[in-house]
Amino acid sequence: MFVALERLINLQEGYRKTFQVSGQQLLLLVVDNQPLLIENRCPHQGAPLHSATLEGDVLRCQRHGIEFRLPCGQPIQQGACAGLKVFRLAYEGDRIGIDV
Repeated sequence: MFVALERLINLQEGYRKTFQVSGQQLLLLVVDNQPLLIENRCPHQGAPLHSATLEGDVLRCQRHGIEFRLPCGQPIQQGACAGLKVFRLAYEGDRIGIDV
């Protein structure tokens, strides 16, 4: 089942918004003009990532400073923690979302 999150026309560089889907907090953001959907929590200790800093393709958790390379979600520092949970986006008409 397709769950629409946003209209494609609204996805501009710097876009960042959280969504609740099937009990999960998700973060939709645009990095290098590409939409990316990740779980809105750092795998280290669960800090929310909606206020994380983003420089280029590096997302930095504000709680402990762990950095993740986007769009793959892998931590830059080896062994720091697990990678980010990245979700496959789906498209339907003029909407972007997720299949659940």
